[in-house]
Amino acid sequence: MSEMLHSIPILSILLAIPAAAAVLCLFVGKETARWVALIATLVDFALGVLLWIAFDQGAGAAQWQFVENRQVFGNFGWALGIDGFALLLIELSVFLMPICILASWKAIEDRVPEYMAAFLITEVLMIGTFAAQDLLLFYVFFEAGLIPMYLIIGIWGGANRIYASYKFFLYTLLGSVLMLIAILYMIGTAHTTSIPTLMAYDFPPHVQSWLWLAFFASFAVKMPMWPVHTWLPDAHVQAPTAGSVILAGVLLKLGGYGFLRFSLPMFPEASAQFVWLMFGLSAVAVIYTSLVALVQSDMKKLIAYSSVAHMAIVTIGLFAFNRQGIEGAMMVMLGHGLVSGALFLCVGVIYDRLHTREIDRYGGLAINMPRYAALFMLFTMASVGLPGTSNFVGEFLSLAGTYQVSTTITFLCTTGIILGAAYMLYLYRRVVFGDLTKDDVRAMPDLDARELAILASIAAAVLWMGVYPESFLSPMRADVGRLVERLDRAKPAGDSLPTPGKAAPAQHAVHGEAH
Repeated sequence: MSEMLHSIPILSILLAIPAAAAVLCLFVGKETARWVALIATLVDFALGVLLWIAFDQGAGAAQWQFVENRQVFGNFGWALGIDGFALLLIELSVFLMPICILASWKAIEDRVPEYMAAFLITEVLMIGTFAAQDLLLFYVFFEAGLIPMYLIIGIWGGANRIYASYKFFLYTLLGSVLMLIAILYMIGTAHTTSIPTLMAYDFPPHVQSWLWLAFFASFAVKMPMWPVHTWLPDAHVQAPTAGSVILAGVLLKLGGYGFLRFSLPMFPEASAQFVWLMFGLSAVAVIYTSLVALVQSDMKKLIAYSSVAHMAIVTIGLFAFNRQGIEGAMMVMLGHGLVSGALFLCVGVIYDRLHTREIDRYGGLAINMPRYAALFMLFTMASVGLPGTSNFVGEFLSLAGTYQVSTTITFLCTTGIILGAAYMLYLYRRVVFGDLTKDDVRAMPDLDARELAILASIAAAVLWMGVYPESFLSPMRADVGRLVERLDRAKPAGDSLPTPGKAAPAQHAVHGEAH
């Protein structure tokens, strides 16, 4: 079975199915478009499961699997292939996509074929970004992902959608222009567009700094890192529910994937040089955005700010330069993708009934919507990082990795988890508990079968990830090992002191002598 899958171009098929379905959607009616989109995304999900099963995780497994290489013209090639990191992010994309289609089933009534086509194209571009092995191909996929999301917010969004979609587009485009200049320089210097080759190529340290900053400009906006995060709350508030799910679930992960795939392995010395910048911005982001989330009156805005705080836990983990940090960062990306997507769906459920996201308009939902209250509780707890849920594993590993490098930053970022508990539980208490005094709230029906199926499937994934994280850690273990090996030579000295009575780790002893 595995050999057969390796012999067919499965990654191209994963891209071709939603692409063909998107074209088909434009030529059919409303109802047919919904079914075409759902079937295409479910087929892609099934292929994603096969991809996971066939992915070789053995000790001597190749780093890049399911590789496809076709020269198109000149240097530009159709080069696809995945490692453990890309596999997991593709799985997240194909899992969330049918959920987004189902979530839009009744919520979207106008221009349905175009809406479904936009989502299917988004899926093509997301999978393409994670699977691309050619630098120019990656850039095309990475940037083109902007376009369908811009349309989804701008056409099917809320009252202030035009402003939000322009802001989203301009912010993300500006950083990318610098990245394109850096990409062209790299191709000119290394004479190759192959990402695996460039990951092992050593650029001179003084050049690395400039290239790192150019890539940082693009990835920091996509993450989004403080202070270039301001497009995110606006985009989330105006986007339709499914738009928010895919934006929080997958599109925010493109920045983290970029740091993991480009900034760290291609520019290790520059990454070490700018650790202070990453740590500083992340610490500010965790504390500042958590405090901002505490005072929000709009549910979507609160969850959007919490996303910025969670993504900061990803950046500290990535730049801890050790196994726990990198594995933790990757687990936070996957866990946050599920949990924040689920929280936006929970907001969408009550928004469809009452058409407001104001927290004060609700209260006492536990009485008339018990199934909703139970699932919302699970996702709230997962967002806080309760042991046994997906986010706990990632946050714990990420902070444990950072602790080896900087106790100060770890302390500052841990306060974000305490604040996270404060704003999420405060939100939950106001919406779900209290007296059921408002008549329109009392009339709201509980989850129907479609909504229950959507939320229960994510709940199952969140618990699986929390209870048995090994199934997610195992595909990327070898890749994390290779990355840590590559980064070892540039590892910066941290401010973490050895535990009293224990010998200092080798690297600190060496740095101590150097000083």
